[in-house]
Amino acid sequence: MSAQLLDGKVLAGKIKEKLKMQISEILKEKRRVPRVINIAVGDHHSACAYANAQIRVAEEIGIDYKLDVLPADIPQGKLIDHVRKLNLDPGVNGIMVHKPVPAHIDHHAVANQIDVIKDLEGVNVVNIGKMMLGKTSIIPCTPAAVMAHIDSTGVPLRGKEVVIVGHSEIVGKPLSLLLLQRMATVTVCHLATSEAGKLIDHVSRADVLVVAVGKPELIKGQWIKKDAIVIDVGINQVGSRIVGDVEFYAAQEKAAYLTPVPGGVGPVTVVMLMKNAIEAFSSQMGQR
Repeated sequence: MSAQLLDGKVLAGKIKEKLKMQISEILKEKRRVPRVINIAVGDHHSACAYANAQIRVAEEIGIDYKLDVLPADIPQGKLIDHVRKLNLDPGVNGIMVHKPVPAHIDHHAVANQIDVIKDLEGVNVVNIGKMMLGKTSIIPCTPAAVMAHIDSTGVPLRGKEVVIVGHSEIVGKPLSLLLLQRMATVTVCHLATSEAGKLIDHVSRADVLVVAVGKPELIKGQWIKKDAIVIDVGINQVGSRIVGDVEFYAAQEKAAYLTPVPGGVGPVTVVMLMKNAIEAFSSQMGQR
């Protein structure tokens, strides 16, 4: 029996409908909608493609979204000044600095200048700290999308063996905190896990497997536990094909639920950014 595919477009559509209703209520009560600024430094194709998806989704939901493209050679100090100016603007509710940035820009340093209550991606160190304590509603978008997919299965996480392959600051690490808050038993694997020859052992006992490393079909289908939930965050170009980090067709024969690539986590990630915009707006309105 083949795995049930977790269609990201369908899930994103359901979440968008809820967010539209929230925006409608906000507009009635506040007579305005959340306004967000995405700062892109230089003209990168990948940044523009993701930004175009954001623009489309923001328009569908009813959020005021602006892509703020700055010159590729802007000094880091001037970029930080720009962020601080937006922090002080009461008409701006959410700010993000798009990756990639030019080599002379320290993205982490710039993102940490974003006001905690306007941090659209939840990457400010204060928000990361709050997430560790379970005290923030602004969650990094890709981990939030992964959690939404897992929740869509209806399978409770409490006591489940969850294995994350990849320990990045934007996916693996924050996702492990979210899963721990749900009382899952969490293992995080990385390069050293493979070097020690233990990756297959960990993957094969996962009730829930999340893979986010950016290596085409790294995880073989035969490693996967029968009836596992498999969330593939990776997206890789192999010749003319787009593939994930999991060997899709072989995994489909073992898993109970599986995200496709493309069309799985990606569409939900964009919607989660808009959810954060609404959360940020609501938080700011509560302080006024």
